[in-house]
Amino acid sequence: MSHAALVILSKLEQEYLLHAIEAALLVQERRQFFLWSQGPLQALLPHQLMVCLQFGPGDVLQHIDTLHTVVLESGLLARICNPHDGLALRLARACRSAQSLPAWLDASGSEQVSLLDAYLGELRDLGLDNVMLHGNGRTAGQDTVFLLFNLPQRPRARHGYFFSLLLPTLHLTLLRLNQWQPQHGALARPVTAREREILHWVREGKSNEEIGLILGISGLTVKNHLQRLYRLLGVSNRAHAIARGMALQLFEQPPATLARVA
Repeated sequence: MSHAALVILSKLEQEYLLHAIEAALLVQERRQFFLWSQGPLQALLPHQLMVCLQFGPGDVLQHIDTLHTVVLESGLLARICNPHDGLALRLARACRSAQSLPAWLDASGSEQVSLLDAYLGELRDLGLDNVMLHGNGRTAGQDTVFLLFNLPQRPRARHGYFFSLLLPTLHLTLLRLNQWQPQHGALARPVTAREREILHWVREGKSNEEIGLILGISGLTVKNHLQRLYRLLGVSNRAHAIARGMALQLFEQPPATLARVA
């Protein structure tokens, strides 16, 4: 695909771009990043799900973050964000290896040939549509890639240009948020067995009350465990906790309480 076409921003688009860049300067924590992604970023690049990947030296995946407002089906997030072979990771590595960024795919079936065509069937199987991704390529470390899923409009060169303009802001904001986050295996303390159990059932889409019934504790106790786990993992909500848990391989062993649920 060609990204060299001249793109002229309208006055309104220029205002949206400036607002997005200025607002991102104030982002200091993940909740603010979420609000920014659902406001200024949506004005230029509307989407339902954003996955943020950060790579370290040797192309080692260090962080996975997800930002979304739609309710994801059980298991969908794991298939997208698995740190070993998730769809987001495979898409990012394919485009980085081919040095083809930004990249996009009209999952409704465009005649335009794309590097992502090989993933069309998988995207449809997951109920995902119109994907775009961009990143800063390969450096000595601290590389980032951002994937947008389910854009309401078919992605075109114009959207790729917006993405390119916002990439430095996305990149620096994610690095700023992650610089104080513990890396793999470097948590302030180990995750307890009870916390692993709770996080497992969170990934399965269970509410605090439902988890409490499974574990034989109150929903309030579940909430208190989750709040401590959020602080330990450096996250602010359930989706971020799941993504961080996958990056830390906290779901490798099924919880002992699995047999209690039919």
